[in-house]
Amino acid sequence: MEAASPISIQKSPLQDLPEASPKPYKKSLVTTLMEAATLRSPSFKEDTYFVSNLKSSEKKALKELKDKLSASEAADASMWGIPLLGDDEKADVVLLKFLRARDFRVSDSLNMLLKCLSWRSDFGADNVVEEELGFKELEGVVAYMHGYDREGHPVCYNAYGLFRDKDMYERIFGDEEKLQKFLRWRVQVLERGIKLLHFKPGGVNSMIQVTDLKDMPKRELRVASNHILSLFQDNYPELVARKIFINVPWYFSMLYSMFSPFLTQRTKSKFVISKEGNVAETLYKFIRPEDVPVQYGGLSRPSDLQNGPPKPASDFTVKGGEKVNIQIEGIEAGATITWDIVVGGWELEYSAEFVPSAEGSYTIAVEKPRKMAASEEAIHNSFTPREAGKMVLSVDNTASRRKKVAAYRYIVRKSTAIVPSTYNYA
Repeated sequence: MEAASPISIQKSPLQDLPEASPKPYKKSLVTTLMEAATLRSPSFKEDTYFVSNLKSSEKKALKELKDKLSASEAADASMWGIPLLGDDEKADVVLLKFLRARDFRVSDSLNMLLKCLSWRSDFGADNVVEEELGFKELEGVVAYMHGYDREGHPVCYNAYGLFRDKDMYERIFGDEEKLQKFLRWRVQVLERGIKLLHFKPGGVNSMIQVTDLKDMPKRELRVASNHILSLFQDNYPELVARKIFINVPWYFSMLYSMFSPFLTQRTKSKFVISKEGNVAETLYKFIRPEDVPVQYGGLSRPSDLQNGPPKPASDFTVKGGEKVNIQIEGIEAGATITWDIVVGGWELEYSAEFVPSAEGSYTIAVEKPRKMAASEEAIHNSFTPREAGKMVLSVDNTASRRKKVAAYRYIVRKSTAIVPSTYNYA
């Protein structure tokens, strides 16, 4: 059973940390560029797709697009299983995406739509989800759907650092035929994500893209990246509600500051840029910790998805100079407590101990204090005490001035028999 909530987070007094010699503060060029690349524009607000909310000019454009489509050779066309002239709300959602992508210019929207229909027919996009393309080694690593954001959008993760290995790069992109096969696989991943969308006014009609730029071989992947970008822009309009870049190197920020003035406010409002070290902090703003993959400072492991919806987690902040104790009380003798805990970018000390309720009993060090490296994933552990008491999970950030985000969750399963104290570390 899920434990109830007698949990308290205790924070130790701030310790005096050594002060650096007072010097005038001056931002470096890199810092300035990073700050410039951190968008301060209003967050992207997804269309509701209620026709009643459209401006009169937009309603007129929608009707004109339907009339022009009806008079074309594509009058009977469907997209994602939705008849485009089905005269229902789902068709309106699809058509409005093409109109929005071309600022409600009807002729341009129709041209884009017809080209997209032609491409989908030639490419076989409607059936690509069912194909076996032989990229098992890339699944769950390079591009994959994983969980949802706080608003219910499905999330697609992209990470191309794997291709810094020359042999892997040659195996996937060695010639034009291989490149086209990879593009087909990448479309397959996207089409799987689209199947999770509602295509309904007021529903979830777009997804989140998280792109990890760590170790990405930018020069080698230039051709593939351009192909993917062009293909998605031309054929999948308004399907991304937010684009989150993580592990962003400083030179990306410089490039962004240069091309940013040429982007529309709507496009820029979809971008979130996070430098290395801020991954968990950034993702937690949009995605709950239990849905963030463990490699990015979350609690979600691939195997978890096979066991139904993820168990909810609680997130909290560990300030610089603080030690936080999470006390899980009311654990009965013989019950088994299982917990997960993570701190984004660790670099602090973690420990776990069981404190019996009975006077005179000794505290049990379930996990001795140890320094957690920045790259370590979430702790997953369990413990079965012989007597009643409480579990105390501690994260000690007293040696740092940096604030960090963290998350934990737990479950307690009662037992009918009292067993010796045991714990399993994973």
